[in-house]
Amino acid sequence: MEDNAHIKCSSKIHQDINTNSYCQECRLYMCEKCQKMHQELYNHNQLIINENQNEIFTGICTEKNHVNYLDSFCKTHNKLCCLVCISNINKAEYGQHKDCDICIIEDIKEEKKAKFKENIKEFENLSNSVTQSINRLKKNF
Repeated sequence: MEDNAHIKCSSKIHQDINTNSYCQECRLYMCEKCQKMHQELYNHNQLIINENQNEIFTGICTEKNHVNYLDSFCKTHNKLCCLVCISNINKAEYGQHKDCDICIIEDIKEEKKAKFKENIKEFENLSNSVTQSINRLKKNF
């Protein structure tokens, strides 16, 4: 997860300023100035990004100058990607996925759900084991 200090304002004028809100209808990240103006112009649902908040999942790529929906998944980096991330895989500045195993999100959705359920089951078993160990320790004391 990235912290919100890495997400910059969507406005070209303020593209170097950290964001503090996100408009769901416009799919825009906004700095404080843009957020105030946007609030005056539109009655949109804006999500305020707190300093302690790691990420708001918007479905939009947060890479600089990428305003596309996340529609791909890099299995190598275990990361969601957009069309621009994938289409630029051979360019020097976007080369992080050039040797990666990429798939469409829909193709991996069921696999991730199954793995998630498997992890939940493992955590439940671990929790039961810890509870049993605690109970045994209590009996011994």
